[in-house]
Amino acid sequence: MENSENLILEHLKRFQMGQERIERKLEELTRRISNLESGQASIIQHLGHLAAADAQQQVASDGFNLRLERIERRLELA
Repeated sequence: MENSENLILEHLKRFQMGQERIERKLEELTRRISNLESGQASIIQHLGHLAAADAQQQVASDGFNLRLERIERRLELA
């Protein structure tokens, strides 16, 4: 009887150790996913800034094109 109780306790200890390993791994994976999500958010924010800068450059380019067209009309080059 005592041997079977000891055997059951040993199995329970092994299960508990396995569960603790699984919990540690889950915590590690959760941290890694959080880091990935944070990095992804930074990339998305950076892409937003690049898109805004691109839009500003396009507006400036359009303005230059309009000025060039007016100059060409005044000089009767177009």
